[in-house]
Order: sequence, then C-alpha cells, then structure tokens
Amino acid sequence: MNRILITGNMGYVGPGVVARLRQQFPKAELIGYDLGYFAHSLTGAGRLPETLLDRQIFGDVRQFPDALLQNLDAIVHLSAISNDPMGQTYEAVTLEVNHAAGIRLAQQAKAAGVRSFVFASSCSIYGAGGEGAKTETSELNPLTAYARSKVLSEQDLQPLADDTFSVTCLRFATACGWSDRLRLDLVVNDFVACAVASGTITILSDGSPWRPLIHVQDMARAIEWALKREASNGGTFLAINVGSESWNYQVRDLAEAVAEAIPGTKVSLNAAAPPDKRSYLVDFSLFRQLAPDHQPQRTLADTLVELRDGLNGINFRDAEFRSSELMRLRVISRLRETGQLTDSLTWATALPHTQDYFATSALQAATV
Repeated sequence: MNRILITGNMGYVGPGVVARLRQQFPKAELIGYDLGYFAHSLTGAGRLPETLLDRQIFGDVRQFPDALLQNLDAIVHLSAISNDPMGQTYEAVTLEVNHAAGIRLAQQAKAAGVRSFVFASSCSIYGAGGEGAKTETSELNPLTAYARSKVLSEQDLQPLADDTFSVTCLRFATACGWSDRLRLDLVVNDFVACAVASGTITILSDGSPWRPLIHVQDMARAIEWALKREASNGGTFLAINVGSESWNYQVRDLAEAVAEAIPGTKVSLNAAAPPDKRSYLVDFSLFRQLAPDHQPQRTLADTLVELRDGLNGINFRDAEFRSSELMRLRVISRLRETGQLTDSLTWATALPHTQDYFATSALQAATV
C-alpha cells in the first residue's frame, strides 16, 4: 500500500497502530486525522507518536474533506466517542460521530476510489451475552450508546462493500495495556492503577461478568492483517471477533491476577450489588482461522507488569485518579467547563478549515 489514512490516531489505540503501520509499511505515506481532544494526554512517551507519520491533520470526521481521499489506498477508522460514560453523557454526539460520520466517510471513500476500509468495532455489541461464547453470527444485544453506534455502523457498512471496496469490521475485545496516551477508564488499566496508587481494588459489582481482553499492540497487529487481507480471505465484507479465548476473564479473576502481580494488593467485592448486565464470553475461532499469523502475542501477566512498571515510571500515585485527566470523560469535561469545546464537542475557536499540522519530511528538513 502506498497511502494510508488513520482517523482518530491521537487516542489510546492510535499510537500503537501508527508505530505498527510504520514498521510494516515503511515506504507508505501515513496520514493521521484527529480532532485533537487528547493530543496533550501523553504518558511517558519518549517522542511524539505522530512524528512517525508523514502528515498529521487536525480535523473533525463530521466534516471530512474530499480532497484528502484522492489517491488513498486504505482507511483505518478509529475515530469515535470512545467509552460508555462518554456515550451516556453525550449520546447524540456519540451516534453522530461514531455512526453517521463514519458512514459518510466510507461513502466518500468508496466514491473516491479507496479500496479498503478497516473499521474498529467492538465485542461490546454482544451486551448481555447470556450463556455460551458469542460467535460472529450470535444475536447482538447492545446496551449502551457506544455499542449501538457500532452495530448501526456495521449494518450500514455492509451494503457498501463490493469488489472495488473491501470492508473489515474488527470486533475488538476490551483494550488494555500501556500506550503513549494511556487511559485508566478500562477495566485492567483501572485495576492496576488502583493497586499501584492505593493497594486496594474495590469492585462495585459481584465480579461475575465476563470480559474478553486484548492488548493495544495486538489490536495493531490485527489492523495490519485487515489492511493486507484479500477478499478471498473472508469476503468483501467481514465482521470478525478479534482477540483470544485465553483472554476471556471474569472481572473478579482479573482483580485477583492484579493482586498477584502487585503483592500486598487487597481486593474488595460487593456481593450484594445487582449484576452487571454487560457480560459476554466471546469465541475467536474465525480470527484464528483467517489470521493465523496475526494472533495476539501478549499475555495478561506481562501486560500487568508492563502497566505496573509504566505507572511507576511516571511516578503515578493518584488514589483519586478517577477524577483525573487519565479518564477520557474528565478531559472532555474540563474542555467543556473552560469553554474550549461546544455542546456538540467541536472546538469553540476552531480554524475555518482543516488544519494540516505538519509533514514529517518538512520537520526533518527544518532540523538538519
């Protein structure tokens, strides 16, 4: 591939995706496109992740310029209002950004001759999963605005796929692991942060729900596979669970694993709490079949150590971190409170046109 666009590259998953694609497609022009909510949310990064790109463009996916799609081979679409608390607070914006804008982008891309569209979907679409591991043909039961936006997007992407436009919907397990833009509003990351900061993990439920997990680096491996995937391997439209059965865990077992990795940690369960309806065990056999060379490589044990050491490396000791800017909703709330974001989560002082922030080659020339 000669030219790849990554939307939403300045989030939690994006830095690892950019690094992986730069490694695997060293001669390709890589372009990032992001509104920049979390551009400043760096955690121990040795360099700005976007310096691995050829261009970083600040722009709103709801107003995507057609000119950027010319001579483009593929799009990796990560842009989204990215978790359940944000979706609950900004439900209308979540559906607008995650669903409507994404479908418009796919339509624009197909019309411009882009051949591959890789969509970051989610196993959360299974919602209240009931008994048995969920396969790609299982009933969908989304319980949140975020999950509904993913279901709607998959449904509207499918009719766009044909021999000229391949669509791959990667139904990712719950993300975890260290990133240059770490989030702590994810179950594994949250538990490790609790253990490091206070030595106590308090689970507000009975700990019985099932969650499949995947390391952000293994998400990047799957995206690389999707970009290289031929239509003969899964069809022109493919929605596929991405993860590993060995990473299906109940929440209480995750907490105990963290306590084992960080000795002295106490785990507290609320056995009287009502059950969390979001519980789903997931089958990843189709991903094993179609992507044998891109299976998850990381283990839970090394991920916990990585997170522990990473947090210690940035001197993390904030027992009140759930009110900090390592929680994505808190970042958005502060930007709203200070008048920098509007009710529709657009920049209050945005430039009238998409801003092309830099081209790596120009930066290199300027620093020689």
